Amino acid sequence: MSFTPIHCTARRLVILDQTKLPLAESYVECTNVRMVWDALKKLKVRGAPLIGAFASYGVYIGVKSFSGRDTAAFIRHAQEVIDYLRTSRPTAVNLFWALDRMLQFIVKHQLLSVAQLKKMILEEAHRVQKEEIQRCRLIGEYGLSVVKSGDSILTHCNAGMLATSGEGTALAVIYAAQRKYKNISVYADETRPLLQGARLTCWELIKNGIRPTLVCDSMAAVLMKKRLVNKVIVGADRIAANGDTANKIGTYSVAVLCKHHSIPFYVAAPVNTFDHRIAVGEAIPIEQRDPVEVKTCFGKKTAPDEVQAYNPAFDVTPAELITAIITDTGVLYPPYSKSIVESI
Repeated sequence: MSFTPIHCTARRLVILDQTKLPLAESYVECTNVRMVWDALKKLKVRGAPLIGAFASYGVYIGVKSFSGRDTAAFIRHAQEVIDYLRTSRPTAVNLFWALDRMLQFIVKHQLLSVAQLKKMILEEAHRVQKEEIQRCRLIGEYGLSVVKSGDSILTHCNAGMLATSGEGTALAVIYAAQRKYKNISVYADETRPLLQGARLTCWELIKNGIRPTLVCDSMAAVLMKKRLVNKVIVGADRIAANGDTANKIGTYSVAVLCKHHSIPFYVAAPVNTFDHRIAVGEAIPIEQRDPVEVKTCFGKKTAPDEVQAYNPAFDVTPAELITAIITDTGVLYPPYSKSIVESI
């Protein structure tokens, strides 16, 4: 990996501020839990798997300054830190998965001293990140089964190194395919309103030796009609038990276009992105962000002040539009209500 999106030691938690890309590769230290929450909320750190790993380190940052020796008080403080981090963003299930895991770990070891607990919390957060790196590798390997030599792949938003602790989800498949075949073409949607495809996906692909073609979101239909792409691979922020998938706004539109043009549409995600408590996509909480993001671009106005703007950060792609889901345990095919359960 040519860069590190997050790095944590016993003393420091450092992040690559993704809001500054591609203009500046700027690293920021998060010294307290409020800064961790702010980094999540303002998308300095984003991407479902990376959010989970970062939140795990956020728990450590939130408890490491606890000065008492009372373990019960320490655990209450840890619970407050975890509850606070839960409020940062609502859609990516990896956030809640990671925080639940950290809380369970702390409760399991509640008979230890405060000093021992702090040390072990950091070690557990490191395990979360290392496991995510392994999941990315496996997604890339399993994804090779759906990619052929000479494929031209469209991806939406950013599901690569900047969104995970490893090579990514959707982009892990692309990286693995490029290493194997050397002739994979990549198109990247710009992904309005925050341009994660243009700013982030193109930036990291170029850093890793792949030169993508950037297109406006509205150009996907033309690409498909002209057969300039022959498959689509995207990431996911939460997948319901029936396979309905929440991903960056605009993903649903791409899936509908794929259906019309008979182009396979793949979702790539680790199994901890499945939310078995949610039966169907309609129940997935969708983050509503500041309308200013739609009315501006890089701080410059692009619309009249008086106009209203609608800004959901994600949409839900129905399972029937998804050809397969590439996971770290294998490639899942319909019916997803069965294959998802079997993947655990």
